[in-house]
Amino acid sequence: MRTKNRFLLAAAPFVLTGVVLAGCTAVTADADTVSSTAEATSVQNVDASLTAEQVLADNADATTVSAGEADTTAETTIALTGDSATVDGEGATVDGNSVTITAGGTYRLSGSLEGSVVIAAPDDAVVALILDDADISNAEGAAVAITGADDVALVLADDSDNTLSDASSYADDAEVDAALYSDADLTISGTGSLAVAGNGNDGITSKDDLTILSGTVTVDAADDGIRGKDALIVEGGTITVTAGGDGVSSDQYADETQGYVWISAGDLEITSGGDAVAAASDVVITGGDLTLVSGGGSTATMEDGLSAKAIKAGVYVVIEGGTIDADAADDAIHSNGAVHVNDGTLTLASGDDGVHADTALVIDGGDTSVSESYEGLESADITIAGGKVAVTASDDGLNASSGSGESMQDSGETITISGGETTVNAGGDGFDSNGSATMSDGSLTIWGPTSDGNGAIDVNGTFDISGGTLLAAGSAGMAVAPSTDSAQGWVFATTSGSAGSTVEIVADGEVVAEYTADTSFATVVYSGAEIMSGTAYDVVVDGSATTVTAGESGTGGMGPGQGGQQGGGMPGGSRPDGSDDGQS
Repeated sequence: MRTKNRFLLAAAPFVLTGVVLAGCTAVTADADTVSSTAEATSVQNVDASLTAEQVLADNADATTVSAGEADTTAETTIALTGDSATVDGEGATVDGNSVTITAGGTYRLSGSLEGSVVIAAPDDAVVALILDDADISNAEGAAVAITGADDVALVLADDSDNTLSDASSYADDAEVDAALYSDADLTISGTGSLAVAGNGNDGITSKDDLTILSGTVTVDAADDGIRGKDALIVEGGTITVTAGGDGVSSDQYADETQGYVWISAGDLEITSGGDAVAAASDVVITGGDLTLVSGGGSTATMEDGLSAKAIKAGVYVVIEGGTIDADAADDAIHSNGAVHVNDGTLTLASGDDGVHADTALVIDGGDTSVSESYEGLESADITIAGGKVAVTASDDGLNASSGSGESMQDSGETITISGGETTVNAGGDGFDSNGSATMSDGSLTIWGPTSDGNGAIDVNGTFDISGGTLLAAGSAGMAVAPSTDSAQGWVFATTSGSAGSTVEIVADGEVVAEYTADTSFATVVYSGAEIMSGTAYDVVVDGSATTVTAGESGTGGMGPGQGGQQGGGMPGGSRPDGSDDGQS
């Protein structure tokens, strides 16, 4: 039996209504228009707490087929002889340097061919194509073109080395335009290797579902590396992609339940001129080891209009496992809807945002480190409920912004800290909400900025703290503290130090908190369970004490707890060069 319901999961205990999916934007337009429109659309009604299982259950079923599921058990042997081939068995014919398979069954290819292999079987046929040291190069078009079949299993025979290479260019209206092209659902498996040179366009393309179960697959493509239009699934294998366009992708915009990428295992190393991993709807990662370099990496200068994100989705990015090492000229992780990080180890470097979600970002597990970024975490709503988060940003560290422009007023965005361990090093505002903020648990440590034009804390509305541990050490010009009516007390001190300085919070001669500074500072804000409003505390920097009363204003800047748009940050995600962040 073929596996037609790989995503038919147990019913999840949730109800999701009113979800606006990327594919709904302009389904009657041509493909280029749909792609452009979907990429530019912010998806508003999403639930960032959804799990991988819930997101996948809402998508269409995908197809996986094994060699044993082919229509017949008799194997046909095809010996490739350079400029022709010989066939031993049924279902295949040879015409010059072209081999055509016209029936379901199992076919084993060995040898070399300067020509093409075409599968033109009936629409209900299942074909197993075994590559056993096969080298196919076609200067006129695709090396392997699957133009007819229901499902095709491409098997890399044990210990075999196989290569596919196609033409150096295709006509603009060519339907078959990849070295390995399929109109049918395609599954790649086996323990051998496959090297694909997509000289004229894509490396591997399926217009239906594309699944990689195992094998060593190497793709070098002029445009996209590996593309499954309806869905791209990776369950194992070692995959290396070098692509002028996107690395691995699924781009079905016409059906909101398709166009997704799911990676559950395998080793992926992707270097792309465009996005490394891209999906019209969802990117779901539950395992695997991913090394991603997009657009030349975080130090590269990105061309106007180019999308070069490491991971990009139209609706959801959900990460529940695996290891991701991403270096992106654009955002390292981006969704036009929501991002949910629940597990995994993420090491991210970005020329723009470390993690960006237009609507909502939730981190409640895993280890997320943004080593380089313009803005570290950015979304209209940011929630950190668990896990470990470390952010380094040249501008804002955590930025709750909806891109509606600069304003001194509360415009509705939120930052919620309810758990986890978060550390921010920022050149701009460390903790910036164009709306409000709350903290009830966890730890939040903010170092920077050093410039008086920004503040360690910048909240337009209220910043209520009822639990957890907060330290914010930064400049004095725009320094603020939590709201004065917060349930948990806080202290604010105008006191200076440098990188390496020891900062202590002292109550009645007892040190209740101690830190080593990561950067120079002129003010310190601290809140913890030990702090009681109206009580005197010493903030001690390198042995020099400043006595303050908890809940009372310090000196300089706007004063703690007064809110308002602080400093010279640029709401809406402006890039360091002043250009708009964009949503593509």
